[in-house]
Formats: sequence, structure tokens, C-alpha cells
Amino acid sequence: MRIGIIGAGQVGSGLAKLLQLRGHDLMLSYSRDRRKLAATASRFGVRHGSVAEAVEFAEVVVVATPWTATSAALHEAGSSVAPKVVWDCTNALKPDLSGLQIGTTTSAGEEIRRLIPWGRVVKAIPPFAELMHTGSVRLGEQTATVFVASDDAAAKETVMGLVQEIGAEAVDAGPLANARYIEPAGYLLVQLAYMLGRGPKIGLSLVSQP
Repeated sequence: MRIGIIGAGQVGSGLAKLLQLRGHDLMLSYSRDRRKLAATASRFGVRHGSVAEAVEFAEVVVVATPWTATSAALHEAGSSVAPKVVWDCTNALKPDLSGLQIGTTTSAGEEIRRLIPWGRVVKAIPPFAELMHTGSVRLGEQTATVFVASDDAAAKETVMGLVQEIGAEAVDAGPLANARYIEPAGYLLVQLAYMLGRGPKIGLSLVSQP
């Protein structure tokens, strides 16, 4: 599958590492430093280009930008874009990690859908980048859960498949509006990992009785 990743930081490059190992054709885009973008793409053996090039190239577009950069990054895709599956990995974190900039009445996923009418948006926050860069998102004998929400059933199925390919458990979390609850859960993990000293080798896991 052709996957264009908008955002070449820790999350975007972590996903590039895992998805490239599973045989997907990837293009990284969006970095303040074009030489760094080229070096990152070379390190993982993937393509690199502009946001518009990555979107045109892709069957699935991954949005892996810091929230404060997301609107500007998506603007670079242009407006004349055919409908695309969009895997939204963002969370609307404040820069100092002290809270969420939006939440409960809307979500980053819903705001992204407003920004890109061509996007068949699916919210699915992947495990921490530090885990992805190890080459495995498993936590000992446990598998991290990634909650997946979208109003587009086919797009959701595509992203759930990719989530499972990177080694996480994909759980159908209903419509895109439920991103309003997925994102605060992701923020709780940020608090536990970085503010309360547990470190990033943690994740959520949904348990249920058969």
C-alpha cells in the first residue's frame, strides 16, 4: 500500500519504520529542515517529498504533526485532492503538555475533517514513538490497544488493518465524534509517561470477558 506521512518527527518516522518493515511503499513529508527530512527518509529506506506530493502519492495519508503545526501542514496539500483515507495520529496537546487545547465538545479528529473535506478521517493514536522506534510496540507479553474511530466504515477497516500490522490491538471505537474521548485517554498516558515518571513504555489495554 502507498502511504504518505505528513510529519517526519518521532511519530511519523516511527510509523515509517514499522510500516516499511511490513512492505508498504512510504513517503515522508513536512519538516522544517529539508536536509533532515531527506536524511530521515534515507535512514528508513523510504521516499520523501512535499506534503502535496505525499498526498498525491498516497492511498492512505497519515497525519503525524504536532497539533500546533497541523493546520499549516494540511494547507500545503492544496484543495484539489481526490478523497483519501486519512489516519489521524494527532492529539491537541498544549506545547508544555499541561493539557489539551480542545476537547469534549470537539476533537482534533473532527477539526481535521473540517480542514480537509477530501479526507475520510480515521482517529487512531498509535503507541508512543519511543516504543515504535524499538521495532515492536508489545509491552512484554501484553499488546497495547489503539482505539479507532471514524464515520467511514471502509476507511476505518483500512486503518484498523494497519494498526494491527504495526503490532497493536485495534478496537473499533465507533464514530469520529468518539475521538473526543480517545484523545483525553491519550493525554492521560502522556501525563503518566512524562509528568509522573513512568516513562513511555506504557500503553492502554482493553480487557473483556469472553
